[in-house]
Amino acid sequence: MDEKIIAGNFKSNFNRKETISYLNKLNHIKTNHKIFIFPAISSIVENNFNNITLGAQNCYFAQNGAFTGEITLKHLEEFEINTIIIGHSERRNLFLESDDICAKKFHFFKEQKFCIFYCIGESLEIRNSNKELEFLKKQLEVIDLNYKNLIIAYEPIWAIGTGVNAELNQIKDCISYLKTLSKAPIIYGGSVNEDNAKDILKITDGILVGNASLNINKFNHIIKEGK
Repeated sequence: MDEKIIAGNFKSNFNRKETISYLNKLNHIKTNHKIFIFPAISSIVENNFNNITLGAQNCYFAQNGAFTGEITLKHLEEFEINTIIIGHSERRNLFLESDDICAKKFHFFKEQKFCIFYCIGESLEIRNSNKELEFLKKQLEVIDLNYKNLIIAYEPIWAIGTGVNAELNQIKDCISYLKTLSKAPIIYGGSVNEDNAKDILKITDGILVGNASLNINKFNHIIKEGK
C-alpha cells in the first residue's frame, strides 16, 4: 500500500505524563506512513520525535494577545509545532466556530506555512436530504484549495464518536468528489477503528482516528493495517 497519513486525535484525554509515555512507545514503531498525533493542548511537548509529527488541536489566529482561555502562535512556537487541525466538528458545534472563523484561522496559519488538517463534514439531516456534496463544497469555498500544505479531512458529523461508520461506498463517493475540487490529500475520520481501517485506507489518502488512537495497541494495529 502507498504511503498514507495516519493521524491520532487525543481530544481532551491524557495528561502530559501519559502523553509522553504513549509517544515514547509509539516512536519505536517502524512504518513508512506519515504519523501525526494531536495531544490535548496542555499536554503538548517538544516536537522532537523521529517517527511522529505532533500537532495542535486548536489555536487562536494571533501571535499573542488578550484572548483569555486560548493559546496562540507563540505557545506553539515554543514547542516547534507547525501542524494544526482547523474546523473539527466539535470546534464548530460545541464552540460555535463558523466557516468565517475557520477561514480566518486557515489564512493565518497558511501565512505561517503550517501543515493544516482542514475538517469538513455534513450532518445526518444534510445527508438524508442528499445535499452533502453541495454542503462540503461550501465549507471548502472559504479556503485556498491549492495550498501546498493542506490536508482535507472528511468527517461526516453523524459518524464521529458514535460508533457508526459511513459505508465504504459513501466514503468513496465523497472522497472522489473532493478530489475534483483539490489536489490535496483527502483523509477520512469518523469512528475509524482497528476493524475498518484497512478498508478505509484503500480508498483514501489516510485516516484521522479519534477514540481508537487512545489505545496504543489498537493504534499500532491500525498503522500495521495500512501496510
